[in-house]
Amino acid sequence: CAVLSTGDELMEVGQTLPPGRIYDSNSYSVAALIQRYGGIPRALGIAPDTVEALVAKIRQGLDADMLLTSAGVSRGDYDMVKDVLVREGEIDFWTVAMKPGKPLAFGLFRSGQRRIPHIGLPGNPVSSMVSFELFARPAILKMMGKTNWQKPLVRAVAKERIVNRNDPRRYFARCIVTEEDGRYYASLTGPQGSGILSSMAAANALTVIPEDVDVVEPGDEITVMMLDWSQGSEWSTA
Repeated sequence: CAVLSTGDELMEVGQTLPPGRIYDSNSYSVAALIQRYGGIPRALGIAPDTVEALVAKIRQGLDADMLLTSAGVSRGDYDMVKDVLVREGEIDFWTVAMKPGKPLAFGLFRSGQRRIPHIGLPGNPVSSMVSFELFARPAILKMMGKTNWQKPLVRAVAKERIVNRNDPRRYFARCIVTEEDGRYYASLTGPQGSGILSSMAAANALTVIPEDVDVVEPGDEITVMMLDWSQGSEWSTA
């Protein structure tokens, strides 16, 4: 899988960081997730916010089995990945009713007779990782011939209040699930901003709170999707 980060604000890790710039964390987190699930990541680096630079970088990745980009799929003036996707390939859908991770694009690029699937992940670090788990991970596993690619879903008791008021999107809050006396309990990993990478790094599960639920109170039972699961093998090729 080829991995490309986009944005003028990004800098490589290790460089001196001037005001207004941020380090590119998505290349590392996405590459680590690809490797975790059995793929081979190939980093393409950072593409600045020009069509010419973005097209050149994308073409470098068209010999891969899949292209994953991060950022450039929202509604900003410089969010041009989706525009390049339309011009250079085709786009099948854009935006998903989920939080975090609404700006997500899927389409195809062509290289000769080959068709290369492309998933445009959001730019915020947590949004990128959650979107990877829900969209890129199943696609990669299916391309590898896996048939049992679903993450386990369990019912857990919320240990604290979880608020998603006035936001009609499915809410995937980052949480830690523990087992106590034969029941599962879910606690949030702390503040849930989509730029707080530690909220995802500390999680072993995601809440799956429906679009029509504004508030989960302590003691309510919710569905959680386990990210780390020790009770048996997660995937098979059978």
